[in-house]
Amino acid sequence: MESQQRFGVGAELPDDDRPSDRPSDHEPAAEPECAGGPDRAPEYGLHAVLAPADLGAIAPLRAALRAALRRWGVPELADTAELLASELLANALQHTGGGAALEARLGLDGRLRVEVRDGGARLPQLPRPRRAPETATSGRGLLLVEVLADGWGVRRHADGKITWFELAPPRPQPGRRAAGA
Repeated sequence: MESQQRFGVGAELPDDDRPSDRPSDHEPAAEPECAGGPDRAPEYGLHAVLAPADLGAIAPLRAALRAALRRWGVPELADTAELLASELLANALQHTGGGAALEARLGLDGRLRVEVRDGGARLPQLPRPRRAPETATSGRGLLLVEVLADGWGVRRHADGKITWFELAPPRPQPGRRAAGA
């Protein structure tokens, strides 16, 4: 993994171009920056922990995710990844009463997977998209995830649930040169 970061009250956002040197109090130490071998492309990752109800920590985490995607060479995934990660984090922080952890990984195949784990003390309710009333100010987050992600789902874990989404690598468009080419 590239870095592990703690966001929220008392936490500072590390510089965009270096991994955090401050491991979380509640998670294992970060793995090396990238894993791979001489015959494999590296796999990159970002890990962050958010305190319960700390919605203000989502904005700096979005910036860290955008910076990581830029470093990993897939800045075109940033807008969608930020939006969907924000939705999942907000849901976890607002509806579980606990904190949340985000894990973002760019796989060897170029696919981005983002997981948000909640640690709510109550029995987890698995989320599902629903139609919000036209005048409602919330309730559309999972509909966005369903429409914009290439895949998404939910699975239970011992203390809550993990809601995840995947974004496929961008496809080259015919007649357009790749960036940097």
